[in-house]
Amino acid sequence: MEDSRRRPVQAILFDLDGTLLDTSDDFVHTLNRLLADDDRPPLPAQLIRSQVSNGSAAMVTLGYGLQPSDDDFEPQRQRFLKAYQQHTSQADRDTSAHLFDGMDELLAAIETSDIPWGIVTNKPRHLTVPILEQLKLSQRCAVLVCPEDVANRKPDPESLWLATETLDCSPEACLYVGDHERDIQAGQAAGMFTFAALYGFIPAGEDPDDWRADYNVDSPQHLLEWLDDWDWQLPDN
Repeated sequence: MEDSRRRPVQAILFDLDGTLLDTSDDFVHTLNRLLADDDRPPLPAQLIRSQVSNGSAAMVTLGYGLQPSDDDFEPQRQRFLKAYQQHTSQADRDTSAHLFDGMDELLAAIETSDIPWGIVTNKPRHLTVPILEQLKLSQRCAVLVCPEDVANRKPDPESLWLATETLDCSPEACLYVGDHERDIQAGQAAGMFTFAALYGFIPAGEDPDDWRADYNVDSPQHLLEWLDDWDWQLPDN
């Protein structure tokens, strides 16, 4: 007999960098190119990768030791963003972003199940859309919410609520997958089931168990297995 306390999954939402896509090579290329232009030594790719989910501000702090209160911080951040946009606009670049291993299979399974999936990200729209178009994901993605669409970005739940309103579904019947504590905080505040993407861009020394997501997954395949095990329904927590 079906457990009446369980409910079918209505939508699955993903963070972008470090969850849906591995965009680290673009960040590594951009930051190290700027450092080379300034006659500074390059930084290890893994060190840069660990900070990708913290965005352009983290790149400036990592590369130049600047803090947001420093006078040179914002000019350097804008410089990074300009260089990143120029680089990622080249569809044939050697460092192009790509789906994490197993993610295409997960998305295909979601689509086969007639469940919409979408993206809720703190990455600006003008930096997000070109990458999605290059990967032919724009047509597959049912909803895209960027910081320009809301007054308050994650960890505030506003962007997640906007996504569910657009999809006409209940937050309580949605999954949100992210690789940063703010993703889990936003998902929890929105009333969603949350999944910590352990395969993402998690800084050294940070323990995702402390985020208290509903579940941790170490790969997109792991999430697909979870969905299959639960017959694409949410358990009553």
